[in-house]
Amino acid sequence: MEIAIIGAGNVGRALATSAIRAGHSVTVSSSNGDTAAKLAEETGARAAKSNRAAAEGADLVVLAVPYTTIVDVLDDVGPALAGKIVVDATNPLKPDYSGLATEGTSGAEEIQARIPTARVVKAFNTAFAARQTDPRIAGMQVDGYVAADDEEAKAIVLELVKGMGFHPIDAGDLAMARALEALAWLNISLQMRHGWSWQSGWKLVGPEGDAS
Repeated sequence: MEIAIIGAGNVGRALATSAIRAGHSVTVSSSNGDTAAKLAEETGARAAKSNRAAAEGADLVVLAVPYTTIVDVLDDVGPALAGKIVVDATNPLKPDYSGLATEGTSGAEEIQARIPTARVVKAFNTAFAARQTDPRIAGMQVDGYVAADDEEAKAIVLELVKGMGFHPIDAGDLAMARALEALAWLNISLQMRHGWSWQSGWKLVGPEGDAS
């Protein structure tokens, strides 16, 4: 699959690494073309000249940018996203990291409202970059939760998540992104409160959730 990853930070690097390892063709882009070129050189991805160029050539587009930049990114690439699967890997954190900036909705739902002709899927946001690069801890697969209203798009992303090494879990429709973003915030706040190493990941255990 042709995957475009918009964002060349830690998350973009991690997801590019895992997607390439899973056999996908990956193009990376950023607002600063130099960072995308460096990431491409280090991971084996291709670097696009612009975010829109990356999106235009992809079957699936991953948003791996800070939530505070998402409006500008969508204003730029929006026309290129019509009909495409758009994976929202962001978390809508307040600038001071005091909580989530959304209330009664989710960042993913806000993105869907801004690009109504795209098929938005929430995924990867509950995993730190370390786990996006390597989704195993002590021999167990970290969970990869996926939420979307479009069932076909969700099925495709669940397969992508599985191929990248996560234990895929269908979390339901896109409104469940509210819970997934809260779950991500819980993990982030635990790291800050306890001085942990940003290596942990979520694992649902039980009759089905403990399958590796």
